[in-house]
Amino acid sequence: MKNTLLAFVVAILFTAFSSCGTGSGEEEKTITMAKSELLNKVKGGWAGQAIGVTYGGPTEFRYLSRMIPDSVELRWDDSLVVMFYDNAPGLYDDIYMDLTFVDIFEKEGLDAPVESFANAFANADYMLWHANQAARYNILNGIQAPASGHWKHNMHADDIDFQIEADFAGLMAPGMVNAAMVYADRIGHIMNYGDGYYGGAYVAAMYSLAFVNDDVNKIVNEALKVIPEESNYYKCMADVIAFHKQFPDDWKMAWQAIEESEWAVDQHCPDGIASPFNIDATVNSAYVLLGLLYGEGDLKKTMDVSTRAGQDSDCNPATAAGILCTMYGYEAISDYWLDPLKPGEDRDFAYTTISLTDVYDMGYRHALKEIEAYGGTVGEESVEIKV
Repeated sequence: MKNTLLAFVVAILFTAFSSCGTGSGEEEKTITMAKSELLNKVKGGWAGQAIGVTYGGPTEFRYLSRMIPDSVELRWDDSLVVMFYDNAPGLYDDIYMDLTFVDIFEKEGLDAPVESFANAFANADYMLWHANQAARYNILNGIQAPASGHWKHNMHADDIDFQIEADFAGLMAPGMVNAAMVYADRIGHIMNYGDGYYGGAYVAAMYSLAFVNDDVNKIVNEALKVIPEESNYYKCMADVIAFHKQFPDDWKMAWQAIEESEWAVDQHCPDGIASPFNIDATVNSAYVLLGLLYGEGDLKKTMDVSTRAGQDSDCNPATAAGILCTMYGYEAISDYWLDPLKPGEDRDFAYTTISLTDVYDMGYRHALKEIEAYGGTVGEESVEIKV
């Protein structure tokens, strides 16, 4: 009897451990990728983000709880990037904020402590707003990370801040969603908790999956597995996916359904209460999803939808374009989009000594280290990634 019982217990334990995969119910697998393609995708993610934020820059928070009408032209020309670099470099806050964290990884390695990221962020020269500014105030006044982002100390905890700064976590973890979550967790709670944190976690997961998938719908759905189903954030994203199925050919109907839902009301940010202004992560993530789902893999259409949805209409197309261009890679971005960007690629972003060209290289090297750190291998010409 004892032997029978022992054998039964061993069998149960073996089955349990054997079924442990990535945490999403799927078995771990290994993917081989040429190093040149890895670099291509890293570059695509950063370039796409820069293109998207530039494209939506002129309309940021000018259209609150209303769509940008088709009669309003969304500008794109050879002088636009240089114009913003010269006259409004703060537009690129969602990139130079990322670079604060990328720079710490560069200087201190993958195991850099949360204190290093928090102190760099809190003492940087750039201006901050909402959850970021509240977190900076907390850190400089003795409330250290991760408490600095917690709703007990930060009334902006559900705001969009980490969502627009989480790109780095996915771009340095190609195909390794769980690894991306390690860095999202370490850094995202400096400024956000709850739905605000989930916005960044979801974005990081989509970037990570974009390295190993060529189907936007799969990326959107698979990445949602990192978010607790009982959270408002998950419920909002699930609603957007359902609205897309209900209105597959009309993003404006889906937008209207979002607008009429509970997710369109900002209940926490003092500026958004009883106001059409909404900087909550949920509704702005909803607009990112609208772009990805209705863009059908086309960069212009993706950015158009995410921009015309309104609210944070530069950061949302930046996120959507970054994810899409990670999937396709830098070399697949047409000259129409790249030519205006190229004059700025070698210029340092404001408040940094890092350019796009620099972060292409840094992000690629960090991804190689990450691949090795999480069980993959780096060869002369290719990498093997544990997905």
